Amino acid sequence: MQMQKMSKINYWLLKSEPEVYSIDDLKKDKKACWEGVRNYQARNFIKSMKKGDLGFFYHSNANPSGIAGIIKICKEAYPDYFAFDKKSKYYDEKSSPDNPRWFMPDVCFVKKFKNIIPLNLLKEDKNLKGMELFKKGSRLSIQPVSEKHFKYICKHYAQTQF
Repeated sequence: MQMQKMSKINYWLLKSEPEVYSIDDLKKDKKACWEGVRNYQARNFIKSMKKGDLGFFYHSNANPSGIAGIIKICKEAYPDYFAFDKKSKYYDEKSSPDNPRWFMPDVCFVKKFKNIIPLNLLKEDKNLKGMELFKKGSRLSIQPVSEKHFKYICKHYAQTQF
């Protein structure tokens, strides 16, 4: 009998402004497409996401900005069809169904934290040194998180273990 190789889970941080789409919206919807990403590096991260990967749902441009909860990738990258819709704010005339430029995953709600974990608190924690979120000029709406950082934040700030 051949043992099936387990694929490694990757960890992510996905940013959304809470007025646009919040952790509460995802909790209500249970599942959503993560559309509208229009940065090539973030797009490449989306294309490398695998079903079952976990991520932080991050509220950006909020008071306070910070990690609001946990999501799971429940559908791998597929063409962001909003790019083909001339009425959409995410329309891109250079993208087409035959040659899509932009992609999106589906995310599922896992957990909302009792309190937002504020960015300034995370930045002060020496155990999170090197996290992409803190790098100068890093404004990506999708970014990788190391397993070590993901599990540390869950355990020490959200009293949750993964």
